Amino acid sequence: MLALIPLFAYAQKKGVRFDTGLSWTEIREKAKAENKFIFIHCYTSNCGPSSYMNTAIYPTEEAGNFMNDKFISIKLQIDRSNEDNERVRSQYQYADEIIKQYNVTASPTYLIFDRDGRPLHRYAGQLQTTEEFIEKIKTAFNPSSQYFVMLDEYKAGKKDTAFLHSLAKAVIAAYDMTNITSIVNDYLNTQQDLFIPENLALLGWVTHTSRDRGFPIMLNYPDKVNEVMGKGYAEKMSYHIIVAEEIHERYKGEEPDWDAITAVLTKKYPDRAAEIIAMAKFSFYRYKKDWENFQFAIVRYMKDYEARVSPEDANNYAWMVFENCNNSTCLVEASKWSKRSFKDNNNPGFIDTYANILYKLGKRKKAIEWEKKAMSLVFGPDKKAFEETIEKMKKGVKTWN
Repeated sequence: MLALIPLFAYAQKKGVRFDTGLSWTEIREKAKAENKFIFIHCYTSNCGPSSYMNTAIYPTEEAGNFMNDKFISIKLQIDRSNEDNERVRSQYQYADEIIKQYNVTASPTYLIFDRDGRPLHRYAGQLQTTEEFIEKIKTAFNPSSQYFVMLDEYKAGKKDTAFLHSLAKAVIAAYDMTNITSIVNDYLNTQQDLFIPENLALLGWVTHTSRDRGFPIMLNYPDKVNEVMGKGYAEKMSYHIIVAEEIHERYKGEEPDWDAITAVLTKKYPDRAAEIIAMAKFSFYRYKKDWENFQFAIVRYMKDYEARVSPEDANNYAWMVFENCNNSTCLVEASKWSKRSFKDNNNPGFIDTYANILYKLGKRKKAIEWEKKAMSLVFGPDKKAFEETIEKMKKGVKTWN
């Protein structure tokens, strides 16, 4: 176990109190004396979700009222940057031990210990509201939902279906990438039908290479998968694996021999090769930030395969064009995908993409109209970003970098 963890906090008049400057022994002694659990927020220096937690969740009176009489709370930076102060630098060794001991690979990750320093629970990711944060914390008080307790039971041989189902969801919530593959696959082995939403979603978590069990399912049964998971889901998963293995891993950023790749893929995947190559080209040029070639590659891909592209991906591709390409023909094409992306959903983020493309094309009046429509679909603090974009459009200021 850790011998010493110099930790720090932000002083707050209300909200969650974070202790600072205590050794691990002192933290445990304090937790034991006050009969409290220990809460560690692991974060990276540039973590947006952690910044959100620090400004929107931890300072609230509700969070403080719930946490302060139950937890000794601390924060621990788990990466390194040139801007780190002396206090953060003094944590490097201990942060490395935390990462190694508890397989921490995501920011934010929250670790909860009992008063003796034994790990009880873990989860990861940004929480949107104080209520959601408190509900997540409450799961640490129930032995049947404590992640580390469940993990110990699993390692001791507990593998009934109901337990594995709960643990599969818990390992994903914990973002424990060391244990996720074995746990999820053990659960999926109990299932007669993989073609239901939850099982296909779980399969997605453990399908990363062409050797994984999900790859042939995504490759050979795309229509069946997409009927459950949505348009383009199966192709996106299988094709990205093929592109990673056949191109990115082989060429390491160098310009691929497209003729040679086409020959290999045509032999391996004769019915899919053309589409995979089209995807591979825009993916490679995006990775290289070769926007000149990217814009033409993405236009060619969307011209031939847009029918298989999900609204989310269509919006993402359109936004990439908006941010990085200046060719008017390419921007016009991107505006078409963008408009179609929100045809059936009225997603304000997708409408914002469309408005920005119109603006870059010089259609300021129309752009402002669409941006106002997007803003009308959001509430509270989310409106601010749309208001700022509208002001830029009115002033004729660029909305792209």
